[in-house]
Amino acid sequence: MTFEAFSASLALAAPPAGLSPALQALWYAGRDDWDRAHDLAQDDPSRAGSWAHAYLHRLEGDAWNAGYWYRKARQPMAEGSLQDEWEAMVRSLLAVT
Repeated sequence: MTFEAFSASLALAAPPAGLSPALQALWYAGRDDWDRAHDLAQDDPSRAGSWAHAYLHRLEGDAWNAGYWYRKARQPMAEGSLQDEWEAMVRSLLAVT
């Protein structure tokens, strides 16, 4: 799936089939459904799930908790805009699926 197709799918009622839990979490985050996104990320023990979890806590404004999840994901703490981080994460995770 391309980033453009992923972005376009945000207009649908549900995420496309076959997405990893981390990408599903980012899909819900892209639709401003933080609670559903967090539930998915929290239940994903992978590094990608931890990365999505980190993003969600950064989005929430909880830098301390975000830092924990970035370390668990072995990712640097993001410093750019939340939108830029979301896009970079989606692109990165789509590239490995």
